[in-house]
Amino acid sequence: MCEVAALIRRCIDIVFSAVALIGLSPLFLIVAVAILADSRGSVVYRSRRVGKDGRLFHMLKFRSMIADADQRGPAVTSRGDCRITRVGSFLRGTKLDELPQFWNVLKGDMTLFGPRPEAPEFVEFYSPDQRRILSERPGLTGPSQISCNIYDSMAVLDSQAAEYYIKHVLARRLAIDAEYLSTRSAMNDLILVGRTLGLMCRALWRGIA
Repeated sequence: MCEVAALIRRCIDIVFSAVALIGLSPLFLIVAVAILADSRGSVVYRSRRVGKDGRLFHMLKFRSMIADADQRGPAVTSRGDCRITRVGSFLRGTKLDELPQFWNVLKGDMTLFGPRPEAPEFVEFYSPDQRRILSERPGLTGPSQISCNIYDSMAVLDSQAAEYYIKHVLARRLAIDAEYLSTRSAMNDLILVGRTLGLMCRALWRGIA
């Protein structure tokens, strides 16, 4: 039964991500032009993440930071991070920077709904029990991705961001994702769709108003 559910989920991933990539292509073009007009560098940023069964993959995002951000600070951003560009701030707030991940979903690196894809340097801090979460594909959206707006930006200084994340955010995120996986259902995924769209709409309204 689990294999059938996984197959159905994968078929939904392929169909929905393919439709999304085609349907959102005009928006992709607009975002790309805005990024290039705002700062130098590539349009898409490739970030190393740990996927299903610990396999590394490159997660795609619209670039929201300066071109050499990796050399200028930690892997986690803090409140008021000076590396974030003007356009990038809007993209992050509205979650539009995540849209290229539909390609990751189409490829099979990710799924539409699932645990947050984590960077390798933070997976090192997982306990053996927490590593069980790696048995599932990470998601484009999920309960901890939505919660990160609250819990991710609380470090005041760039130099403290990674330490704060490990001590105060990581375990909470993993617990949220573990709870989601233990009660995973089509209804819960529909609720996630509503919460994600609601978050994006509120952020878009604040950005435009």
